[in-house]
Amino acid sequence: MKPEIIVVLAIFVFFIGMEILFTRFFKKDGQVKGDGTVEVIGTLMLTLITQPLVVGAGFAVAAFLAPEQVDVLKSWPVLAVLALFLVFDDMTQYWWHRYTHRTPWLYNLHRPHHQAEYLSIRIVYRNNIFYYFLMPGLWFTGALIFLGGGWVYAGYIVVKMTVIYGAHSDVRWDAPLYKIKWLSPLMWVVERTISTPATHSAHHGKHADDGVTNYKGNYGNLLFFWDVLFGTAKITREYPQEMGVENLPETSAGEQLLWPIIRVRKKASPNVSRAV
Repeated sequence: MKPEIIVVLAIFVFFIGMEILFTRFFKKDGQVKGDGTVEVIGTLMLTLITQPLVVGAGFAVAAFLAPEQVDVLKSWPVLAVLALFLVFDDMTQYWWHRYTHRTPWLYNLHRPHHQAEYLSIRIVYRNNIFYYFLMPGLWFTGALIFLGGGWVYAGYIVVKMTVIYGAHSDVRWDAPLYKIKWLSPLMWVVERTISTPATHSAHHGKHADDGVTNYKGNYGNLLFFWDVLFGTAKITREYPQEMGVENLPETSAGEQLLWPIIRVRKKASPNVSRAV
């Protein structure tokens, strides 16, 4: 196992430990039957199968299309290679995330992530099994590794996943920092640069009229800056009282994981347009 993967796994376990210590990790408020199944299967599927497969496929496609360009990035400055990952992985993930919220059939692949009525490290990888197969950033990552960017990716992925884990965890690391007056200018910069529990929980809020929720915004993963740049940011330094999505029709664990192969017959809510 590569060192960066071990570090990412350790950080993941750290956030699990924090939630066990300070929140109800095994029984979240709002948890329903099937939530744990979707989260365990989704997490194992992505980490063990989907991500390695898709990144490997991106590597193979790049090798087929431009074999002479192998390792060309090894001579590039680290900041230049980092910029490529920020654009081709993180920015494309922002646009992919944004597009899934505005495209009904793609939303069915992303819906499991918002189906949970809680925020937690548990839901980081909670998506339909096919969701990550289509994510452009993973394909581009494979190509950039073929081009020689793997040495930068090793550090990049550790930082990115630390931010993402921290933004999803219900151990809100940013809350006490907002209360320290002299840190306010620094936090102003931080919350406009990376995703935080406050900005990301707003994306998971259940009620559009609560003054905090920004369901069709705050899409950023590592960099919240993309939301600032592209006009989808909402910053309140507050947290929604309830998580989830209003007025969605019923579903099942099987449909969440395997739509469109598994479908549950249901009547669509007249207000379901909010979801997409």
